[in-house]
Amino acid sequence: MRITNRHLKKFAVVVTLVYGAEFGALYYVLQKEYTESGCKRRALQKLEACTAAVESLGGPPLKVYSLNLIDKYNRLHQDTAQVKIPVAGSKTNGYLYTSAVKDPYKNRWSLRHAVLKLKEGQVFTLLSPYPAAKAQSQAPEHVKGIDTGHW
Repeated sequence: MRITNRHLKKFAVVVTLVYGAEFGALYYVLQKEYTESGCKRRALQKLEACTAAVESLGGPPLKVYSLNLIDKYNRLHQDTAQVKIPVAGSKTNGYLYTSAVKDPYKNRWSLRHAVLKLKEGQVFTLLSPYPAAKAQSQAPEHVKGIDTGHW
C-alpha cells in the first residue's frame, strides 16, 4: 500500500484538529476548576472589602479575568493553592496574589495571604499571615513583596 503526500497532509490536519480540540477542552476544564475554587472567591471577597484598593482600581464594579494557566505562579493542589488573579477597574489594572490552604475536614479554603499589586506599582496588603509590626522583619519573601514564583 502506497501512502501519498496528499494523504499524509490530510492525516496531519486531522491529528492537529483533534489534539487542538483536546487541549482546548482541558484548558476549559482547568480554568473552570480555578474559577470555582473557594480560594479565588475568598480572595475576591477580601479585595472587595478593601475600599482603598477598589477605589485605586477604579471600581466598583471590578472586572476579573481568566487565569493564565501557563503562569508558573498559579498552582492549585488538593490542599494548597497559589493564584495570581488579573483584576481591572475603570482607572487601572493589576494582579491579586493569593495563597490558601484547604481544611480537609471542613472542605473549606482559608486564605494565608492576599496582596494586590497595581500596574503603576502600588501595593495593597489585604491579608498578611504576620502581625504588622513583625511583617517587615520576619515575614518570608513572598509576604515582604510580591512572590515571583517561589512558594
